[in-house]
Amino acid sequence: MKPIHIGITCGDVNGIGPEIAIKAVASGRWDKKVAFTFIGPARIFDAASHWKIPFVGKLMPGKITAEASTAAVAAIERAVRGCLDGELDAMVTAPICKEGLKLAGVPYPGHTEMIAELTGTNRYGMMLMGKGLRVMLATRHLPLRAVAAALTRAKVQEAIELTGEALKWFGLENGHIGVCGLNPHAGDGGTLGDEESTVIAPAIAAARANGFNASGPVPADVIFFQSLNKQYDAVVAMYHDQGLGPLKMHAFDCGVNLTLGLPIVRTSPDHGTAFNIAGKGVARPDSMIAAIETAIRLAHVSSPWKK
Repeated sequence: MKPIHIGITCGDVNGIGPEIAIKAVASGRWDKKVAFTFIGPARIFDAASHWKIPFVGKLMPGKITAEASTAAVAAIERAVRGCLDGELDAMVTAPICKEGLKLAGVPYPGHTEMIAELTGTNRYGMMLMGKGLRVMLATRHLPLRAVAAALTRAKVQEAIELTGEALKWFGLENGHIGVCGLNPHAGDGGTLGDEESTVIAPAIAAARANGFNASGPVPADVIFFQSLNKQYDAVVAMYHDQGLGPLKMHAFDCGVNLTLGLPIVRTSPDHGTAFNIAGKGVARPDSMIAAIETAIRLAHVSSPWKK
């Protein structure tokens, strides 16, 4: 095993991010050739391997503040620079708060869009994984009423093809991708909506023409069961909760968020800041451990999108 250097960002310092990061690294399961660097305010991480980030304000566990989000963004920016410059082999990000980002005037809805911008990436996506499920989102953080209008053939096709490229990265050369319908019963022949015939099916056909093994549209109420029974290697969901509801039901404590399309490796736990338990010392690091394990595994394989 070659030496691997992982950077772990603090996330929102008023949430559970620093706690689960410290617990995960201290779990004792890591090969000696894996090195970790915490990235955050000095008062949060006192470890020797620590890149310090300015933090103006005071710690307020469980509270949403602009100052905490500003520090979280500074840590993300430093980690991205570290990956692009070759100081880090991968970055693992602790959870941030979208409401806090808005308070701080940050023009991104989350990590995915922010890191894509910082790396100059225009074609990217959000895949969630856990206990055998891999779920890609065609749209991400949108109000439900905006999803249908946001879905285009190009967007769905891009999600399918990024998924296929990721499966090759994972070692699955011709991975089978199941694509969800948007409407109940995948539109029921057009009686419950026409997005399946006008948007999703043409996108699948275009992806197949480009060599990707994709099937659908499949009703969302059966596709995840089918995927768990090995019919599909990954599922493309049309919107956030369509994909994340089943994933979190199945793998809540060990889900991993992986950003596809980047020239760097970035993973994250598949949960939020958990302000309700912040500062109590009871947060479980399982998802952070899984995110670190995934980052280490992928850092050994050249990214298909590395420039």
